[in-house]
Amino acid sequence: MKAVSLTFGVITLAVAGFSTAFSAGTASGDKPATFFVAPQGRDTWSGRLAAPNANRSDGPFATLAAACRAAREAGSDVPRTIVVQAGEYFLDVPITLTAQDNGLTIEAAPGADVTLYGGRTVSGWQEDGDRFYAAELPGVKEGLWDFRALIVNGRYCRRARLPEQGHFEHLSVFDVPWMSTTGGGWKRKPTETELTTLKYKPEDLGPWLDLNNAEITVHHMWDESLVGLSVMDAETYTLTFSSPTGHPPGAFGVKTYVLWNLREGMTEPGQWYLDRTRGRVVYWPLPGEDMATAKVVAPVVESIVTLAGSEAEPVKNITIRGLTLSVTTTPLKAGGFGAGRFAGALAATRTQGCTLADLQIVNVGGQGIKAQGTDLRIIGCHVHHVGACGIRHHGTRVEVTDNHIHHVGLTYASAIALTGGGKEALIAHNHVHHAPYSAITHGGEGSRIESNLIHDAMLELHDGGGIYCFAGKNLILRGNYIRDIVDTGGYGASAYYLDERSEGCLVEGNLAVNVVRPSHNHMAQNNTIRNNVFINDGDLRLTWPRSSGYRFEKNILCAGGKIVLENREGITELDRNILFSAAGQVECKKMDRYAQAGTYALVLDATNQLADPKLLAYRTGRVQTAPDSPARDLGIEPIDVSDAGPRR
Repeated sequence: MKAVSLTFGVITLAVAGFSTAFSAGTASGDKPATFFVAPQGRDTWSGRLAAPNANRSDGPFATLAAACRAAREAGSDVPRTIVVQAGEYFLDVPITLTAQDNGLTIEAAPGADVTLYGGRTVSGWQEDGDRFYAAELPGVKEGLWDFRALIVNGRYCRRARLPEQGHFEHLSVFDVPWMSTTGGGWKRKPTETELTTLKYKPEDLGPWLDLNNAEITVHHMWDESLVGLSVMDAETYTLTFSSPTGHPPGAFGVKTYVLWNLREGMTEPGQWYLDRTRGRVVYWPLPGEDMATAKVVAPVVESIVTLAGSEAEPVKNITIRGLTLSVTTTPLKAGGFGAGRFAGALAATRTQGCTLADLQIVNVGGQGIKAQGTDLRIIGCHVHHVGACGIRHHGTRVEVTDNHIHHVGLTYASAIALTGGGKEALIAHNHVHHAPYSAITHGGEGSRIESNLIHDAMLELHDGGGIYCFAGKNLILRGNYIRDIVDTGGYGASAYYLDERSEGCLVEGNLAVNVVRPSHNHMAQNNTIRNNVFINDGDLRLTWPRSSGYRFEKNILCAGGKIVLENREGITELDRNILFSAAGQVECKKMDRYAQAGTYALVLDATNQLADPKLLAYRTGRVQTAPDSPARDLGIEPIDVSDAGPRR
């Protein structure tokens, strides 16, 4: 396909100066206006033809910018559609749509493969030592161009890293208690020095460290901070950061860090680093990779398409459909919880009735989609291989359905695959997997999280889960299937997690398989956990620290090891449950806040049973029991979550 380079200002510019052949053919009344964009087009044509005419006097536009200007000129009182033909389009600045574009549809032509790149191709590769290749990049040495993602032949490349595997351990100490988020965070506010310095072990770092290039990830408990370095004091073994971290190094007792973007960290083919000192990008080709023909794209923008509404003039009824968005960057600063400070490749604020459908967001450095609004729909999108979150949303009556989201957090481990809040959202039939932190997080009020398929989350960080809810009010978690989430330590990993200030929530009809802690409830009150099936080949732990007023009814717990209920006192009503431990061990742990204060045997009344539920099948999501299963006598309804994930 022919590649087209689009270099233009954001589309908030006045249209008065725009003059094309289209001027004579402006639509009037309510007649629909359709414009076309194609690699073989010209911005001096009308854009009304899908292909150039025979004498090449008219045809499609060459750029999406020109099409958007023409659509504006047509007026918002007519239906307007921009159809983008197959091809690759490179942008130096984002497409920005405002209230002037209300009602506009931008879509790929039927069956067309359309990719919008937020970057530039890199060429002119020369050998740089025995194994590496380098290309000069104007503006890098001067600090005018900086990025943290490089895409080579469609692959989100791994950055140079020290150590090669694992992490370094630092010596910084921050022993201030964390009072919970509800309690105000740190008991004492960290000082600027505590947020900008780290004590390192002298055997780990030396004078070879290039501060101009080096970046550091400082790990916390449920997030991390990626920042630059400004000073290295070899006498006190202290690093000073170029900007503050989200939490002080050493907080929560976590003392690990990783260095990035150093030549010394180039340890295997496929890695790269940005050499700011020499003004070039350096790459180690994979076996058989020819840099003379390799397609390398480096990002120049944080967002590719932006819907920029305001409180006074929201963006309304805009549809973006069928496009692929690829290659964006992020600024060098800490991303905060869930890497939430970064922009989306598709970013939308103050929207009403907008639809983002059938998009592919791939190989972007920040968020895939970051959108806010009322009656916003994000449906059927494929978001994968992104540096931060997959989809980040907030608003009222937001619908996020039938999306496939995976391999997120490639740069920022605290990234969440699908995260949001607000009121009355519907989060349903999404397939979410391979996330370093939580798969789905949600807060707000009156939302439904239903029929999602989740696995392989919590791969790096702690204190999260398959579905994590913070301060959720009257949320419904129903019909979800979460499997294969490994606890890597710290504050643990869960399947269904109701955290601080979650109240009135219902967790019903869900399945968890191979998750040690299927239900975790922390500082939450008056929630109901009903008719779920929790299965693990090893132990099962269900926890209610500092929680109260729970109803726990008609659930099946089936463990190959023992079953442990922590702070069972948080349950007010325990009714018609089946607990089966193949090891014959079911116990309760009494808790004093977060410390164990003793164990005791679980005493059940006649409505609960320590018995084999006689499960026949469950791995496909359809839980089947034998005809003589005690589940039937207790009124436990059959669970079938085999349709969890995107609908065909």
